[in-house]
Amino acid sequence: MKEETYKDLGQLGQKVDLPASPEEAVLERVPNPHPGHPYVSRFTCPEFTSICPVTGQPDFAHLVIDMVARDFLVESKSLKLYLGSFRNHGAFHEACTVDIALKLVELLDPVWLRIGGYWFPRGGIPIDVFYQTGEPPKDVWLPDPGVPPYRGR
Repeated sequence: MKEETYKDLGQLGQKVDLPASPEEAVLERVPNPHPGHPYVSRFTCPEFTSICPVTGQPDFAHLVIDMVARDFLVESKSLKLYLGSFRNHGAFHEACTVDIALKLVELLDPVWLRIGGYWFPRGGIPIDVFYQTGEPPKDVWLPDPGVPPYRGR
């Protein structure tokens, strides 16, 4: 049964190079083992990087993605590779954060998803970007994202 479930995954268990861009990255999904039982999955990326599209300088963020799955979960290795593919991608903070959310929503059709992009200062100003698909379900435990407001992250 497990082999059949995971047979179409192209990255899990394989040596895979970091994709050169988010457009080249392949996000994969696996069946939700508990559909109909709402629960929150949290993915945290405390060392997310991209580059400024104007200056080419590196930008750094701490991302927190919370999701209540419907039929599918994101396969975590593919998510790591996808997030890593932003390393040389030039985009503003808002574009990176919301693009990640929209890509996950398109792939997974979750019951609910939110992302917090806690960006480190550029030019002395931290920019935090938040997106969610709607109200969180009432029947799930949703912990605080765990990232404090900026105080010299």
